[in-house]
Amino acid sequence: MCVNYVTVKRDSLARFAALDQRVPFDPRGEWEHEVWQDYAAPIIVAAPEGRRCLVASYGMVPQHRLAPGSRAYSTMNARSETVAELASYRDAWARSRFCLVPMERWFEPNYESGRHQRWSIGRADGGPLAVAGLWRAWEEPDGRRVCSFTQLTVNADAHPLLSRFHRPGDEKRALVPLDPALWDTWLRCRDPEAARRMLVLPADGLLAAGPEPAAGTTDPQPELF
Repeated sequence: MCVNYVTVKRDSLARFAALDQRVPFDPRGEWEHEVWQDYAAPIIVAAPEGRRCLVASYGMVPQHRLAPGSRAYSTMNARSETVAELASYRDAWARSRFCLVPMERWFEPNYESGRHQRWSIGRADGGPLAVAGLWRAWEEPDGRRVCSFTQLTVNADAHPLLSRFHRPGDEKRALVPLDPALWDTWLRCRDPEAARRMLVLPADGLLAAGPEPAAGTTDPQPELF
């Protein structure tokens, strides 16, 4: 599943997400262009009179929160089918802690060439998008309140584009870019089952994808299909 994506630049986020300008960014709110596990990244949550941005850690359970000696595991993606059952996510799901994860594009492995290639997936028109997520808050030992988040995924076996990723034979999973018309409905939803019904993959043609190797590799340059 997606463990790496390109987020939205700070100077364009407020315009893209129509944030409540009365709620300032966290003054510590900086993030990298390309985001990985435990990196800080912006998420969008409901505000009393609109939307606000929080800067949160990518992965619902940050690695430093794991018990000493416990097996490392990833919480960057939550399966929509089991999100209500797993300890890492069920409280946030039950409390309707829904968020949007803004991004330019995300990365998935493609094996159509016979070997692993990193492909990027984004809007066909080049615009940013926002995928469905969950968030939670933590209290640090020094009393600071920090946040973390995960992205929700659904089965993509039948999607014309999103079924082309991951190892042959594996179930195809995908993030869920939400239509802007649903953003506030998602953020303010207080019925987890109603929220689950919103987790529908976009129609064919909204997204485009192509090879995008990581910097310093020799994979082919991007070509959209």
